Amino acid sequence: MDKRWFGAGLTALFALLWLTLPQHTARADAQAAVLIGRVLDAQGAPVAQAEVTLRDADGQVLASTQTQTSGEFILEVTPAALAPDDLQLAIRRPHFAAYAQSLTENTVRLLRGGAAVMLPVIHVERRIEAAFWLAALTFVIVLALIAAGKLHNTLAALMGVAVVLAVSYLGRPLSESLFIFDFQTALGYVDWNVIFLIMGMMIFIAVVERTGIFQWMAFQAYRLSGGKTWLLVPILMLVTGVASAFLDNVTTMLLMTPVSVQIALALGVNPLALLMPEVMASNVVGISTLIGTPTNILIGSYAGLSFNDFLTHLTPGVVVAFIGLVLYSEWVYRHDLRVTTEESMREFLTARLQERARITEPEHLRKAGVVGGGMLLMFIFGEHIHLVPAVTALIGATALMLWIRPDIDEMIEAVDWTTLVFFMALFIVVGAVQEVGLISYIASGIGHLVGSNLILAMFAVTWLSALLSTVIANIPFTAAMLPVVAYLSATIPGADNNVLFFCLSIGAAMGGNGSLIGASANMVTAGIAERAGYPISYLYFLKKGMPALLLTVGLGMLWLLLRFVW
Repeated sequence: MDKRWFGAGLTALFALLWLTLPQHTARADAQAAVLIGRVLDAQGAPVAQAEVTLRDADGQVLASTQTQTSGEFILEVTPAALAPDDLQLAIRRPHFAAYAQSLTENTVRLLRGGAAVMLPVIHVERRIEAAFWLAALTFVIVLALIAAGKLHNTLAALMGVAVVLAVSYLGRPLSESLFIFDFQTALGYVDWNVIFLIMGMMIFIAVVERTGIFQWMAFQAYRLSGGKTWLLVPILMLVTGVASAFLDNVTTMLLMTPVSVQIALALGVNPLALLMPEVMASNVVGISTLIGTPTNILIGSYAGLSFNDFLTHLTPGVVVAFIGLVLYSEWVYRHDLRVTTEESMREFLTARLQERARITEPEHLRKAGVVGGGMLLMFIFGEHIHLVPAVTALIGATALMLWIRPDIDEMIEAVDWTTLVFFMALFIVVGAVQEVGLISYIASGIGHLVGSNLILAMFAVTWLSALLSTVIANIPFTAAMLPVVAYLSATIPGADNNVLFFCLSIGAAMGGNGSLIGASANMVTAGIAERAGYPISYLYFLKKGMPALLLTVGLGMLWLLLRFVW
């Protein structure tokens, strides 16, 4: 009986296997073939959101997809749908010329067999159309309005956003050539890491400010300088610069600006005579480390440069540039640094500052010190776990508020939303000229200019990056330049030691000193100074910052030539 049940069970098992075998074969026949490729522009940068389609000879779409942020795409094709006639791969994206390529017979045969086929890298060319000129004109007008002071910076940037989006949505039904980008693409150009970093640090500083620590620091700095403004300036610049090498320079200026205003008011000098040298020192000294500036973070990630690479290759040049910047600041602000108050009044103000220089909430300050120390460690070592600074700032601000429990409404109101809105709007306006290819054309011109001459390439990358960073925010400009520098590093003899990436670091970061919109730290400092009653106009920053740019970039360039060439 048991044997009969065993035999019946075995028969049923073989029957089941026989019945399922044709199904497996059918599924194998129906398995999709895969066509893999990557789309790049003329500078070697990936082209994202491009529509990729595979069509037959009659124009029927057999498969379609979009390229990813890396420019890669994967097309799944049913082999049975592939006729033996001509198959064509087509790529379309706004602001690029249409691309079409017929697949080879061997590729079609492999696809019909259910194989995965890797295509060679596909390069697509940009095209100049009405949207290019409209985006470029809008960008220039926004810069002109900011420079002339006719509109508030934030309002001018918002106007630019309104124009490029209005042209895109209202002009597209009339002509496809008027389309710049849609709203989702525009938001993709906003550097949210910068936005949330600033917001988190503003909240953190608002909590710390209530403890009286800034007034205490102001008095200690004044006492260290002995009331001598010529000594006070390099002290504050050194503190700011060293802090910027280990903290983001935006964070550093958020911490230093209130302190500097307190010192200036106690001495009776113009606060801008302290704030301007500090923010320029922040932009200069911050490039000595990987985490000192957002541009260094971009460069280090793209080129695989470590913390020590920046420290060893750039620090000597940064020290020389910093000394030159100190001497320049002492000279250009020699009149503004004269103490105008009488001795009796100065003694009164100093006594008042000393009286106010008390820690009013020591327990809150202790907690803020613990959280701040943890944030500092996360800023320095967070790169090993890919922890972006914005997350660190948000974690720190939230943890401190949970620990101290301040009035949440006061903390939210302490955030300078005007500055944050300006940043978001500016990122979108700059993103518009990136989208239409203006920055790519500039980068391509650099490549044609330098040829195969290493020294010429170093001069071009450094100085063009520095000068263009005065009108184009250095973060998006650096991102656009990375593929160009990588191409030059691979093709120019002697450039395989990453020297051109260091040139880009010096040019983009020190170039931020040339104008108010050149670096994020500049705008943060200007926003806080304006709230304190000391606005920094575009023309004022340009007048004081451009000579500093020429001096510091020149000294930094000299060091790179000594280090890598001579």
